[in-house]
Amino acid sequence: MILRLLNRACVLSGSVRLKSTLSTFFDEMGKSGIILKSATTGIFENLALEDWIHDHVDLQNRSMLLLWRNSPAVVIGRHQNPWQECNLPLMRRLGIPLARRRSGGGTVFHDFGNINMTFFTSKKKYDRHRNLKVITSALKALRPDLEVAATDRFDILLNSHYKISGTAAKLGRTSAYHHCTLLCSVDRSVLSSVLKSNTSEVIKSNATPSVPSPVRNLLDVDPTLDSDTIMNAIASQYSNEFGFDGPVITVDPTHEALMPGIHKMAQDLQMWEWIYGRTPKFSVCSSLVVDDVTVKLDMDIKNGAVEQCAMEIPEDWLPSEMVNEFTSALNGSKYCPNEAAVLVAAFTRTVSVTADVAEKIHRLCAGVVSVM
Repeated sequence: MILRLLNRACVLSGSVRLKSTLSTFFDEMGKSGIILKSATTGIFENLALEDWIHDHVDLQNRSMLLLWRNSPAVVIGRHQNPWQECNLPLMRRLGIPLARRRSGGGTVFHDFGNINMTFFTSKKKYDRHRNLKVITSALKALRPDLEVAATDRFDILLNSHYKISGTAAKLGRTSAYHHCTLLCSVDRSVLSSVLKSNTSEVIKSNATPSVPSPVRNLLDVDPTLDSDTIMNAIASQYSNEFGFDGPVITVDPTHEALMPGIHKMAQDLQMWEWIYGRTPKFSVCSSLVVDDVTVKLDMDIKNGAVEQCAMEIPEDWLPSEMVNEFTSALNGSKYCPNEAAVLVAAFTRTVSVTADVAEKIHRLCAGVVSVM
C-alpha cells in the first residue's frame, strides 16, 4: 500500500504487493472521521464507489465524507421513470449518459460545475440536518452575508428561493449514506434542456416524480466561489463538526485490487436492465400523426419492455391485419429506439409487403420511436 502526502492531500494507490484493501487501511488508520476525494469523473465509477464504501467499510464508529465531481451525466432516483424525467433523445445526441442510483429522490444533472458530497455514518447516527449544516456553515465561512439555508425537504436554498442543493439517501441494515449536490457553475442551459422530458405528457406512471425548482449557481453570486474553494471549505468544516483532523485522501475507484468487486458494481450500474429495466410499470397513450393520418398508440411497459401494444389506424392507410402483425412484433421487446428499429427491419424482411407498405411501416416505427 502506498500512501503519499501531497499538499495535505493523500493519494492512495496499490503497490505490486498489495496487502490490504481500502477498508483494512481505514481500520488501520484508527480515525473516527475520514475525508475522501474521488480521482475519477465517471458517474458509474463514482456511484459504485459510494456503494462499495457502504457495503465494505465499517461505519459503526466512523463517519466519512466523499467529495466527487462528474463529467456531464443525468442521474435518476432508484424509483423513477427516465422517460418521464428527462429528454432521452437529446441526451443521446449530446452523448450524455443516464445513470440510475441506488438511493431514492429526484433527477439531477451533473457536470464539472456541480459538487457531489456523500456523508457516510452508521444507521443510528444518520443525520441529514447535521450534514447540511456542514455545507451551509462552510459557505457562510467563505462569505458571511450569503443567505443559504436547509429546508424541511433537505434541499438548500439560496436567498430563500433558488435551489442550489438536493438530497437523496440510502439506509442499509446497519449503515447509511446521505448524498447531495451543490451547484457552483453548472451549465444551466444544458441542465434545463435535458431535465425537460419530451414524452411526460403521454406517460401514466406511479413512479416517483421529481419536483422542479428554480436554480442558481453560487458562482453567479460570488466569482470567488469556485468548486475547489468550496470543496476545501466543506472538508475543513466537516473536520471541525465531527471533531477530527487529517488529510483529504484521494482514492481511485477504478482500482480493483484496492476495492475488490468494484468493477462489477460499476458494470452492473451500466446495465440496461438496471437503468431502464428497473422502471416501475407504466403506460403510454399517444396520438401520432404519420402521413397526415392520426394513429392512436397504447402501450403497457413492464421492466422496461413492451408488455402490450395496440394501435388504431385507418384501414385504408394500413390494413388491420398488418397492424396486428406489427404490434405483435413489438410485444416483448425493449422499450428502446435501437431495438424497435431492428425489429421493424426484420419484420419488413420476413413479411411479404409492397414497397409502399414497407415505407409506411418504417414511418410508423419512426412515430413510435419518437416517444421512446
